[in-house]
Amino acid sequence: MKPLLTIWGVGCALVLAGCSRQPAVEAKQDHSPVSVKTSPVVARELQRHVEAVGSLFPFEEIVISSEIDGRVEQVNFDLGDHVNPGDILVRVSDEEQRYIVAQSEAQLRQSLERLGLKDEGEKVADIRQTPDVRRAQADLSEAENRFRRTRDLTAQGIGSKQDLDAAQGRFNSLSAAYDTTLNQTRNLVQEVERTRAMLDLQRKKLRDTTIRAPFAAMVKERQVNVGQYVKSNTPVFTMVKIDPVRLRIEVPERMAPWIKVGQNAEVTLEAFQNRTFNGKIWRISPTVEQSKRTFVVEALIANPAGELKPGSYAKARVRTDKFDRITLIPARAVNFVFGANKVYVVRDGAIEAREVKLGDRVEADVEITEGVAVGETVATTQLARLETGVKVVADASTESAAKTAN
Repeated sequence: MKPLLTIWGVGCALVLAGCSRQPAVEAKQDHSPVSVKTSPVVARELQRHVEAVGSLFPFEEIVISSEIDGRVEQVNFDLGDHVNPGDILVRVSDEEQRYIVAQSEAQLRQSLERLGLKDEGEKVADIRQTPDVRRAQADLSEAENRFRRTRDLTAQGIGSKQDLDAAQGRFNSLSAAYDTTLNQTRNLVQEVERTRAMLDLQRKKLRDTTIRAPFAAMVKERQVNVGQYVKSNTPVFTMVKIDPVRLRIEVPERMAPWIKVGQNAEVTLEAFQNRTFNGKIWRISPTVEQSKRTFVVEALIANPAGELKPGSYAKARVRTDKFDRITLIPARAVNFVFGANKVYVVRDGAIEAREVKLGDRVEADVEITEGVAVGETVATTQLARLETGVKVVADASTESAAKTAN
């Protein structure tokens, strides 16, 4: 029985010890009003701006390729170099092309001489005046005259029938020869035109051995080296024109009526912290990207010094012609709670929490499109302590927000 008594004794001791403790002091709740700063909800006439981000692109970018096969003999520019229109970029060996041109020129001269032409650009005005046709015409005329004389003599009984048959045969033969010569000459004229065209093509190929810059640009990439054998359509240089540069931004579809060609755009870049570049809207996409619900707008920015580099990230602010009267509160009055934007309206010394929809940011203020009305007052401090029903008192240092409001 001793162990049982011992356990019972320990239990009683614990109970007595618990009873001897002092009662716990309950936490003291503070029901005093929360001191907050407030600001009125105001209306303001606002010129709308479109703010968007995008990237810079070169005004033009082209890949220059070789138009003929050959070995590269000279490369005059490299990465980052500026080139002017007509500058020689690459020279390809022209030896083979010079031989082909010389051969075509000799063939053309030979054909021109047969037509009685001296100058390469001269053309046949009357095919009957070419040497071969004139000779055939002369032979035909002589045969015709002899045939007529022989016929007259035979009719008078002076000439023989045999002489008449021979004269007539010669006349018919030369008449056919004349027609043949006329056709051959026509073919020769066509051959000359074909040879001339082939010569022009060969001369073009000879010129193509010298690859020139088509416009003022900068070298983005050099793709050949001296001694390299290139084929037709082998890229040799990638050139970019970066004055001006294009800024391509994506604008929400709801702002489509606000954007017009010719509007100014204020552009800022991370690389130039305290500078603003001026651009001008010059292209607007006619369609909306369905996955993003945005459309593309392009602005041109002058870049005479080449400071702006295509590929850079940029922000644009476009001043539009749209004016709206909007509702404003200080941005600090908005509290993002559980996925919703809330403001705390002060009414009769108490808080009424409301969910609001936000519009554009205007300096230190924010547009409210739904949730509060002009003339109401919102708290701007102690937002974490506020909820519907909480008593508040306006701080004596409260300042009016939206100082520029009408």
